[in-house]
Amino acid sequence: MNMDAAWIFLSTQGMDFGLKVLGAVVAWFVGRWLIGILKRLANAALLRGQRVDATLAHYLSAIVSVGLNVLLILAILDIFGVRTTSFAALLAGAGLAIGTAWGGLLTHFAAGVFLQVLRPYKVGDHVTIGGVNGVVKELGLFGTTLVTGDSVTALVGNNKVLSDTIQNFSTLPARRVDTTAKVDNSVNVRDAIEKLREAVAKIPNVAHDPKPDIEILQFTPEGPLLAVRPYTHADNYWQVYFDTHKAIVDTFAAAGYPVPEIRTAQRALT
Repeated sequence: MNMDAAWIFLSTQGMDFGLKVLGAVVAWFVGRWLIGILKRLANAALLRGQRVDATLAHYLSAIVSVGLNVLLILAILDIFGVRTTSFAALLAGAGLAIGTAWGGLLTHFAAGVFLQVLRPYKVGDHVTIGGVNGVVKELGLFGTTLVTGDSVTALVGNNKVLSDTIQNFSTLPARRVDTTAKVDNSVNVRDAIEKLREAVAKIPNVAHDPKPDIEILQFTPEGPLLAVRPYTHADNYWQVYFDTHKAIVDTFAAAGYPVPEIRTAQRALT
């Protein structure tokens, strides 16, 4: 019975079905070839003149490719007589979901436009935005890409950037480096300040205007705590920070200053 049904199908509709299969195969290969050409043309147009970021250009090109492939599949299904109404409804639902997600992205896009106009920072600046500290790698349409001090890439949404405090450490020519140094009670603190001021001023990349601040910050049981605050450009911050600590150690060692000990506190406890 099954053989008879198959024979009847082949004898009556076999030729028509075969032509449909052949037409679908031809449509697939021709459609894919045309899609490839259109994708390359669209990508070249987006990248021409470097007016569009390469990442965004590839993203838009991928969207075009996906859309054209969906249309090709629907066209092939139509060749076989498959109704595409349900597929159209599915695409409409997907479009609604994408539109809802896009609505959230629009706030970041609008914030990005304001950031482009206001320019609170630029690529290469050292900033703190959205609670993230790092160097600006890219100011994109929807977010700002930072590279943190421990070499981690972070993406901060532009809306979060604009709604929070923006700290730019690269705007002014000099940034203050904050550190401290403690001297023993037996040490002449004025002599220690002068020696340390001279040593810090010789550190490479330390600014001469304003001059380094070295003053008594507070008094402790072990001895005075000095505030050591040289100034430098943001690009040299950590170099000056670490070299300042080395200068403190070398200066106090060369002067023969004793290491402060917690003698008073220990006596009080006993």
